[in-house]
Amino acid sequence: MLAGCAGGPAQKKAAANGQEKPSPAVVALYTRLADDEKRYNAAREPATFKNDEAAATASYQWAWNDAQDAAQQCMKTHGCDMTKFDAAFARMSGQAVAAPPGGDEAMTPEATTTAGEASAVAAAVPEVSRTVTLLKGRELSEVMTLNGPVKVALEEWLTTLRPYLMDTYENYQYLRYLMWPEYEKAKLPEAILFGIMAKESGGRVHAYSRSGAAGLLQFMPATGQRFGLTYSDGFDQRYDPQLAARANAAYLNEQLEILNNNLEMVIAAYNGGEGRMQRLAKNAPDANFWDPEIFAQLPAETRDYVPVVLAAAWLYLHPEKYNLVFPKIDGRPGTLVLQKKASLAELAVCLGSEGNLHDGWFRTLRNLNASVEPREPLPASTRLRVPQQLVALYEKNCMRGVWGSVASDLHEAVLATPAPVIASATRRAPPPPPPVAKARKAAPTYVVRRGETLSSIARKFGCDNASELAKANGIKPKDVGNVHPGRVLQVGVCTR
Repeated sequence: MLAGCAGGPAQKKAAANGQEKPSPAVVALYTRLADDEKRYNAAREPATFKNDEAAATASYQWAWNDAQDAAQQCMKTHGCDMTKFDAAFARMSGQAVAAPPGGDEAMTPEATTTAGEASAVAAAVPEVSRTVTLLKGRELSEVMTLNGPVKVALEEWLTTLRPYLMDTYENYQYLRYLMWPEYEKAKLPEAILFGIMAKESGGRVHAYSRSGAAGLLQFMPATGQRFGLTYSDGFDQRYDPQLAARANAAYLNEQLEILNNNLEMVIAAYNGGEGRMQRLAKNAPDANFWDPEIFAQLPAETRDYVPVVLAAAWLYLHPEKYNLVFPKIDGRPGTLVLQKKASLAELAVCLGSEGNLHDGWFRTLRNLNASVEPREPLPASTRLRVPQQLVALYEKNCMRGVWGSVASDLHEAVLATPAPVIASATRRAPPPPPPVAKARKAAPTYVVRRGETLSSIARKFGCDNASELAKANGIKPKDVGNVHPGRVLQVGVCTR
């Protein structure tokens, strides 16, 4: 009786509706979400974006990341309604979402006009719909089996491969604003993007395999071209983080439709070839990926690949379940306008390791500016993609103090040309060869260095474009991006 009298009208109404009065902690999370959504939308206003694109991008990216952090806390807070976060994320990303049961969120006009729409893949099978919500904290176990192979892979990531996993996470956080929106548009889970990247490249944009696969997501040339990754002024677009993520998402959605929305089999197709997986699926239409009719027929590499990708995706979502702590990365994007000539290598030296004690900024600068040859001097006023924190650090370390001079000194030493060898006075030089009528000078050559591209070499020697240099060396257009260190190029067609 006392308990009944203690309940006021509001509490009785809430009880009648099956709702609890939210705790202060939950209210604080809802308020934080509302503030983040307001900031996100304000930064995306056309007028705001036009006035200062870099600042607006940084603002909405910060708001989105903060809302993601709040969502993670909501998952761990009793009484917090995740559907409020689902609806907010859908509104911010321009997706339609049905109002949650009992919810009072107002849908935007855009969402109202498209209510009930969803991706064809998500609509086809409920399991795929659940994978789409991974970004909002749903359990990956709903579509993924934590079986023996996956658990073995989890242990590998947490022991032998832990440094590689941490490198991938750090690299990805600086690239995330370029890549994740492509997965979001395709209604695919971010965790799978991270898992594929961890296995394929470790978050190194310029990763290249012996088989010819290139980039963060290791596209083969033919597959890359099939999904829009071509060459632009000699630059291989497989190295472009945003375009590679877009192509990867398109590939997965294509294969989800073909392979009956089986996530494991699609990941296997990405590694072992879609032709093989389609044949296996056709021959055993009722078999699960882990059944012998499928799993035992795959090459050892693919049998290892799928659980490793799934394990990395699982750890990305649930590090706390395995005593794993990912570093806090400030991945807000910024634009650095050079005030004087410098290369990426010089910038990495003068920036030092402040803000990134792990390995400095060279890898991040290269990843965000994939088409720039790292040791090629860039003119003043060049605009570079950088983490926002480096804009102020550039002023502090590279434009003032001694570190800019140290970086320039080291860079000039790298570019210095060795002096010609002079014969010893005690040694007689060999006689010159006999004159030959109309003797030809040897064609000038150049040995490709690590990190160089055909495009950067063409610019160095005064060729109009990489195609001119490729033609002179018998390099086919599809192989322009596959010039390995140590290859000798004929550069006589260039002007310098």
